[in-house]
Amino acid sequence: MKMNLKKILKAAVCAGLVAATALTVGCGGGEKKAEKVLKVGMECAYAPYNWTQTKADGGAVPIAGTKEFAAGYDVMIAKKLADSMGAKLEIHKIEWDGLPPAVISGKIDAAIAGMSITAKRKETVDFTKPYYYATVVGLVRADSEQATAKSVEDLRGATATSQLNTIWYDQIDQVPDVNKLPAIDTVPGMIVALESGKVNLIVTDIPTAKAAVFANPKLKVLTFDEGKGFKTSAEDVEIGIAVKKGNKELVDAMDKVLTGMSLADFEKLMDDAIKNQPLAKE
Repeated sequence: MKMNLKKILKAAVCAGLVAATALTVGCGGGEKKAEKVLKVGMECAYAPYNWTQTKADGGAVPIAGTKEFAAGYDVMIAKKLADSMGAKLEIHKIEWDGLPPAVISGKIDAAIAGMSITAKRKETVDFTKPYYYATVVGLVRADSEQATAKSVEDLRGATATSQLNTIWYDQIDQVPDVNKLPAIDTVPGMIVALESGKVNLIVTDIPTAKAAVFANPKLKVLTFDEGKGFKTSAEDVEIGIAVKKGNKELVDAMDKVLTGMSLADFEKLMDDAIKNQPLAKE
């Protein structure tokens, strides 16, 4: 029987499309688009911004390639952004230093990881508007000499550290005669250093410090009156979302959501994250 040439060509084209793309194409009828996915990277080890847990409790999201789940402030923000775009949220667990390269290479669409918007980082990635404003504070043991400090000057001679490749580590230099130890890879690691007595001062942001105290009342957050605290610039406290250079469409879509949120909205989400962090439940 002689076949219709048009039907043969149509069948060949359809087969090629199915093999070459991730889209599900109905060649005999309508076309079904692929599900939109927003790939977000974070440490999943930086409470209250983000952490790892074994169950999907409290709105946690699966971590790609694992049997674990991510939760925290960054996950809450990521879910809002993905929902606004009609996209499925996909969380990728990536070490802090690996986040910018992952954005640049396209492995992830965005890094939502408590990252300060600095001029240096803006050389390699673009940022959204801030999704949190994080004051820099001191974290000490409540029974230590440093716990009575009323200013950064009063911390003179302290032994201090902070997290690697953060603006907090640079702020340590403002403490007179400080004994500045090498930076530590993770937030849990630097908290252990404080609790064990290896250091008597951690310089960090207020959400991280509040989360540590919520989990361990033997620690204390040092906040100082205006003019007596750590001197910071806007880029030190403005926390943004990193995306690939030139991806204006994604930045605009995220900014649309973020500009619709108030400072009170940000603080409410952060307070919820602090209360729900794993250490607070131990």
